[in-house]
Amino acid sequence: MKAIAQSEFGDVDVLRLRDLPDPRINADQVLVEVRAAGVNPVDRLVRMGYAKDRLPHHFPLIPGWDVAGVVREVGPAVEGFQPGDEVFGYQRKDHVQHGTYAELIAATERGLAHKPSSLSFAEAGGLALTGLTALQALRAVRVSSGDTVLVHAAAGGVGHLAVQVARILGASRVIGTASRRNHEFLRGLGVEPVAYGDALVDNVAELVGGDGLVDVAFDCVGGAALNDSPALVRDPSRIVSIVDTNVLGLGGRYAYAKPVRADLDWLASHAGSGELKVVVQQTFPLAEAAEAHRLLEGRHVRGKIVLTV
Repeated sequence: MKAIAQSEFGDVDVLRLRDLPDPRINADQVLVEVRAAGVNPVDRLVRMGYAKDRLPHHFPLIPGWDVAGVVREVGPAVEGFQPGDEVFGYQRKDHVQHGTYAELIAATERGLAHKPSSLSFAEAGGLALTGLTALQALRAVRVSSGDTVLVHAAAGGVGHLAVQVARILGASRVIGTASRRNHEFLRGLGVEPVAYGDALVDNVAELVGGDGLVDVAFDCVGGAALNDSPALVRDPSRIVSIVDTNVLGLGGRYAYAKPVRADLDWLASHAGSGELKVVVQQTFPLAEAAEAHRLLEGRHVRGKIVLTV
């Protein structure tokens, strides 16, 4: 098969198109013909070696945890999938080597769900990791009916899904920080935009009115935004970060996406109905994965970047 692989850690130039052996599946795995693979910030961390102390890495290393495609073969113990099924999923494994930037992947059954027919492969390829992150993090801080939710970096991959998931979970108001060029984009998602920066606390307080506080703060950037969050929420236990473990010292929660089949089915249901929209800023053919990473590193992505296979 063709795959993007790296033989060392480094900048985008380590990502090269190679011929590698087709994967074999175990009894409980699914062989998926990849049609699309989402490009996520964690892929950059893997590429550069920043995650090697948390998960074992092996070369040649194929990056990527997001996938959408068509089932070619199923193991004898697999239930619920058949050859020809269109699927999407989150394929983080215990060792980092056999990722989704490839023509084929041996997928874990627990990290797959049926793709809604209304979603393109590119949209489905960008849904799983960011959608699971948003859903599981918001559930961790008990978002429910009537809440006012603040999302830091609301126009990004996780952020633009988190603002929508918050609404589906019952939030009455969703406020999102973003650069001014993304404010109209956020309004189109039903979000009240606010500029980030030194005046964030005052800007949010003015927008919220009353006591100037929100119920939940969802952090996608860390640093100053996270440090401002205790001054923005009524209860610090309802601060959640997906990037900065310092949130634990503030009394909040740290969230990390887990491949849960029921949660993938939840995402599929709401994306299939149109309630949850995956915005794909740009697609790249598999061979141009390095260019996709260059765009990702510019830190101005609106929604998702996806590789097509």
